[in-house]
This record gives sequence, C-alpha cells and structure tokens, in this order.
Amino acid sequence: MRWKNTPTRFGTVSVMLHWLVAIALYGMFALGLWMVTLGYYDSWYHPAPELHKSIGITLFAVMVLRVIWRFISPPPKPLSSYSALTRVSAVAVHLLLYGILFAIFISGYLISTADGKPIEVFGVLSVPATLEGFGEQADLAGDIHLWLAWSVVILSVLHGLAALKHHFVDRDSTLKRMLGSRVD
Repeated sequence: MRWKNTPTRFGTVSVMLHWLVAIALYGMFALGLWMVTLGYYDSWYHPAPELHKSIGITLFAVMVLRVIWRFISPPPKPLSSYSALTRVSAVAVHLLLYGILFAIFISGYLISTADGKPIEVFGVLSVPATLEGFGEQADLAGDIHLWLAWSVVILSVLHGLAALKHHFVDRDSTLKRMLGSRVD
C-alpha cells in the first residue's frame, strides 16, 4: 500500500480523502434537504441542523487537510492520451469543486453564526461567531448555501460521468488511478 501519490497513480491517502469527501458531500446534501422540511415539533428539528453543522465543520477540516496533502503529495501527471482541452478542463473542474466546497463552508458558517452564537461541533469543540448581525445575513447566506450545494452536486455528478466516460469509452486508466488500482 502506497500512502503517497506516484507519477502514475493516487496513493491511499488521496484516494481515501477523495471518497470520504464524496460520500460526506452527498450525505450532507441529503441531510440538508431533509432537515429544511422538518416541522417545529419533529423530533429531529433541532438535532438535524446540529448534526449538519458538526459534520460541515469536520468536512471543512478534512478539505483543508486535502489541500495540504496535494502540496505534500502532488497528484499523478495527466495521461499522455489526454487532449489539451481535457487537461485544462480537469484542472478547471477540480479548482471549481474545491472553490465551491469552501464557499459552501463559509456560507454555512455565516448562516449558523448570524445570531452571534458559536457552532458546537459534536459537543467537543466550539467554533466562535466572528461575523454577525448584518441584517439579512442568515437569509442571504442560506440562499447562497443552497445554490452552491446544488452546484457542487451537479458538478460532481458531471465529474463522475467524465470518469466513467474515460473508463468505458476511452478505455484509459483515469478511474482506476482514483480507485488506487495499480496501473503502472
């Protein structure tokens, strides 16, 4: 098992971070859509948002770790079969995915701290409110949060479809590399 990336494939840490974030992203999306439908007297009315916030802060930390890991262990080089458009698109989509994810974290933080209260993370850590009281902060941040969440889900689905296209149509090793398979 290789922890770090090689010039031809992703290492275990990159693979695990990729799939952990992907699974958490879809779980958080589903949780977010579900929790906004809850009525005041539903038993999950208060616990669901607290869980969503705690997972969100944890996912933010994982994404910071993921960015740091990209510098410690750079991703494999693009396949020689990739066109210039494919290479540029891959970089652009990854940057966009990362950017949207961080914007989701920021907007979620602004929603959660608009009232000046800190975010309690699983009852273990308290993230203080630093920006508060800007009138419609929670409403505006909530709208942005929702649109960004839909955007990252749609973009990640397209990202997955592109990986499947590489695997089944182009028959290259793009998907195998992200699954940690030996392709060298």
